[in-house]
Amino acid sequence: MKRRVVITGLGAITPIGLNVSDFWNSCKEGVCGIEPISYFDTSDFKAKLAAELKGFDAKNFMDAKQAKRMEAFSQYAVAAAKEALEDAKIDMEKEDSFRVGVSVGSGIGSLQAMEREHSKLLDKGPSRVAPLLVPLMISNMAAGNVGIQFGLRGKNINIVTACATGTHSIGEAFRSIAYGEAEVMLAGGSEASISPIGVAGFATLTALNTTEDKTRASIPFDKDRAGFVMGEGAGILILEELEHAKQRGAKIYAEIVGYGATCDAFHITSPAEDGSGAAKAMEYALKDAELAPEDVDYVNAHGTSTYYNDLFETKAIKLAFGEHAYKLKINSTKSMVGHLLGAAGGVEAVVCVKSIEDSYLHKTVGLENTDEDCDLDYCKGSGVSMPVNVAISNSLGFGGHNATIVFKKYEA
Repeated sequence: MKRRVVITGLGAITPIGLNVSDFWNSCKEGVCGIEPISYFDTSDFKAKLAAELKGFDAKNFMDAKQAKRMEAFSQYAVAAAKEALEDAKIDMEKEDSFRVGVSVGSGIGSLQAMEREHSKLLDKGPSRVAPLLVPLMISNMAAGNVGIQFGLRGKNINIVTACATGTHSIGEAFRSIAYGEAEVMLAGGSEASISPIGVAGFATLTALNTTEDKTRASIPFDKDRAGFVMGEGAGILILEELEHAKQRGAKIYAEIVGYGATCDAFHITSPAEDGSGAAKAMEYALKDAELAPEDVDYVNAHGTSTYYNDLFETKAIKLAFGEHAYKLKINSTKSMVGHLLGAAGGVEAVVCVKSIEDSYLHKTVGLENTDEDCDLDYCKGSGVSMPVNVAISNSLGFGGHNATIVFKKYEA
């Protein structure tokens, strides 16, 4: 029998706030976290803007010695997990640690470690490559380090589906609890790929916007959109079986009621042109939730600000919702924080939960000239105060991966 799964804790490390409160306040204020890249010299790079973390110091979240044995993507995951666990007020001394698991993904892992050690290999030879290169670099180490730091000995997995990673990670954690594999799961994504090879790779793919005007860089659904902007950070949710949460008197933010996942089986970078793959993920998620399209109030779109994504996602929403698509409120958090790749779904899930809690939807920042072919309501110009009973979050990844989660206001 499928068990109910609720959200009892939130954690976020983002370009517009290093905790959930600051992040959400920045969302409501429409703060844009995009600035010129400071991590390396971009003189020879086409893309010069990114949404970097500002003021992040790992020592504020963990022991300095432990932090040195983690790359940035793992540090971000541990920092967000720490906030989420504290928010949920989970006392691990009272828990069966084998029933508390982790589903935290990273789409790429550490490009920085690879760059650094590859330079050593070329300049000084193979014997000078760091012994810890592999355990620092591989993408599962975000999940692994979260488990190690907090003594979580249950199911520990790393979903890797490019830009759909965070959403798939939350969906699989939801299923793990719903079908009895765990009582509590820390779920979400973490990414830190603003590095020379990362920016160069996406830029030569023509995926990144090359403008130097930060106000026109990440502008989802705008007819002048010209690519995404790279971001970094982490978003972690505490998912908990309902009765377990009630027994310990936990604050319940919202409930996860549905999850859908599909593959376009179409192209390695482009979504299916008719939106059918993403639409089917939404349909499956609503079926899992036992909800009708008309029950949904809000869609946090993948909304990358690339020409094809925004157009095909709009088509997908129309396919999945029919005429109700025109009554939905839709926005893109990437308009403020850029594209966090594997962490995007985690951070956007935090936004969905806070939107339900606060009855508020942030605007799509930078959207000025809506594309004629993107003719839905994208929260242009200002945020919206309204009751949000059901929200869905979409993520679409290179390789044709589609994932949708359904969040619902909690009712006892």
